[in-house]
Amino acid sequence: MNRLLVNSWILVSLSTLLLPLDTAAQTQLQTTPFSILEERQRGGDHFTQGLFYDGQRWWESSGRYRRSWLAEYTDPSANPIRRKWLAKNRFAEGLTVLNDKLYLLTYKAGEVHIYQAHNLKPLKILRYAGEGWGLTSDGQHLIMSNGSNELVFRDPETFDVVRRLKVQGGGENWSDLNELEFAEGLIWANIWQNKRIIAIDPQTGGVRGAIDLSSLNPDEKDHPDTVANGIAWDKARNGLWVTGKYWRQLYLIRPQGLGFGRMPSSVTSADQ
Repeated sequence: MNRLLVNSWILVSLSTLLLPLDTAAQTQLQTTPFSILEERQRGGDHFTQGLFYDGQRWWESSGRYRRSWLAEYTDPSANPIRRKWLAKNRFAEGLTVLNDKLYLLTYKAGEVHIYQAHNLKPLKILRYAGEGWGLTSDGQHLIMSNGSNELVFRDPETFDVVRRLKVQGGGENWSDLNELEFAEGLIWANIWQNKRIIAIDPQTGGVRGAIDLSSLNPDEKDHPDTVANGIAWDKARNGLWVTGKYWRQLYLIRPQGLGFGRMPSSVTSADQ
């Protein structure tokens, strides 16, 4: 090997050695601090699968076979103003509201149940292949998770697949994506059995950041099913309502960044 080739090889090798360190620094997932704006108490029997808030009303789905329900509240700490129980062989999963229609997934039945949002009147049932976990909307399409690292954009009229989005980046391999919420131009996702929620770019699938909910302590923290699940955007108060399965608390949090801007100076970060 001549001297020119040797020198070139050394330069390339040095560049290769240096590149992963720089790349890792750029792609390392950042944990975004948040403030707690409000805490509300509720019943401890909610196996929360989906959560949605329009500024006045709440909708929530609770899972498990033989005890799945869909409910509407004006106050989540009070009894629901409407509740519908699903068939005993149906397991309620994520939900969202779009154009005054409520869409509710089922876990393994391959059905999305569609209701009038304002009175929970059943409209129709559409079918899909595979499992249903979380559901949200960007205002045009429905966005669905199925427990993998993939999100599926669907037509709200037919539930046909429009496109698929692989979630990636942040130096981690993602899976078990669960409850979803679309807020401030990003898709927010719970991860099953994980205390973090992540913010996903809806165009690229890149993970833009994460919020660690470990500082929020549910009463039954040692119960294996007491996991974080449930995200609802509160547009008026510029925050996210978060909760979990069997949590007796709902928390309104405001991320410091990721579209939510800086925290008010009078509020202390939950990470501090």
